[in-house]
Amino acid sequence: MAYILLAALLILELGFTAFELTRPTSKRRWTPRRFVADSAELVLFLLMVFLPGIDLGFRFKALLTILVVRIAVAGLFAVLYRKNNKTKKKFAIVMSAVISVILLTVNMIPAFVFADYHGRPLTGEYEVKEDSIILIDESRIEEFENDGSYREVPVHFYYPDDEDIASHSLPLVIFSHGAFGYYQSNASTFMELASHGYVVASLDHPYHSFFTHDSEGKLITVDPEFLQTALYVGGNDNDMSEEEVYEITSEWMRLREEDMNFVIDELENETYEQEWGRLMDTSRIGLMGHSLGGATAVTVGRRADISAVIDIDGTMLGEQTGVSNGMPEVNEERYSTPILAIDNDEHHQSRLEAYETGYTYSNNVILDNADEGFSTYFRGAAHMDLTDLPLFSPFLAGMLNTSESTVNHEKCTDTLNRIVLDFFDCYLKGEGQFAVNESYL
Repeated sequence: MAYILLAALLILELGFTAFELTRPTSKRRWTPRRFVADSAELVLFLLMVFLPGIDLGFRFKALLTILVVRIAVAGLFAVLYRKNNKTKKKFAIVMSAVISVILLTVNMIPAFVFADYHGRPLTGEYEVKEDSIILIDESRIEEFENDGSYREVPVHFYYPDDEDIASHSLPLVIFSHGAFGYYQSNASTFMELASHGYVVASLDHPYHSFFTHDSEGKLITVDPEFLQTALYVGGNDNDMSEEEVYEITSEWMRLREEDMNFVIDELENETYEQEWGRLMDTSRIGLMGHSLGGATAVTVGRRADISAVIDIDGTMLGEQTGVSNGMPEVNEERYSTPILAIDNDEHHQSRLEAYETGYTYSNNVILDNADEGFSTYFRGAAHMDLTDLPLFSPFLAGMLNTSESTVNHEKCTDTLNRIVLDFFDCYLKGEGQFAVNESYL
């Protein structure tokens, strides 16, 4: 529908231009007609708002703004040139059309990059509320700044909207996003869990997240060096040695594990007056994350106070202890926390190849040494398919995926959320016996 809107606006613009080029006209007469044409484009947009896929939200905010600005500018020139009888040159008319086409097209880009996505249907009995806080770790100096400020960790909560729920009765699930990700990367999962009676806390890892804000409201964007390095390390053309990769990724994991450990300690040891603080039961904590966030959840999940862990398509980098003779060394201690690994198709094939070639792959070692270890994979799914991004922006998901995706994204997301819910229901609520298929979709 966005393409139809742009085509309609361009047809109107080019039609106006063609009409003006067929006759000599003065500036006094041309400017009011320019004002009328711009007004007609705004009216056209507002009429199409009633059609599916077009609204007044962020996808079309830039377009709406430029349409209003153009009307204001055209109105101003109509007043200024009301007595100007100089001929409006054809070149000026053509340039006006060219500029208009560029402005309309550029300001429609958000509508093409992002989808008309409003979340997935929830299956739980509760409506969901959201809240957020920023926790400040005064034991750590922010290493991405030079002002001596402390490390800050934003935490975003999803929880049931029901005043009748007993205090401290809901399990707590803590989520960590992937490299240059965002706390809402798996928001549909958080919403689904909260609708079934969970408190979900999703972390931002400042300078590892695409963007967040600090306690003073300052916008914090992803660190360019981290972004560039993460893209290279995760790319198919990576020619780094095992030693080089380990040196880099171990620093990433240290920062993220410190963030998650800090948040767990704060939520366990502090009293919070907010509604989510009243609801959460910190004696039942589950961890999960996507990609680097999944790796973070796995290593922090060795804590005695963690009851269950889900790794969503993450290589368990925090379990690697070093490199010997070009081969990773992995922590082989028994993994006592129930753990579930959910992989994409390419990741699953990599795990199988590691078994066949004798490569020491951390995910295989941890799952083999787990008291209760489960794994599954989604056939035809790519890395970002295990987040909400393909639903929110198929364009960006396609750019970030390193393998081809052939899945139905709605079905993929709903299946993932159901598996996550079943796992936590079993190990955080004691409901049912968890089982998972070898693969889905």
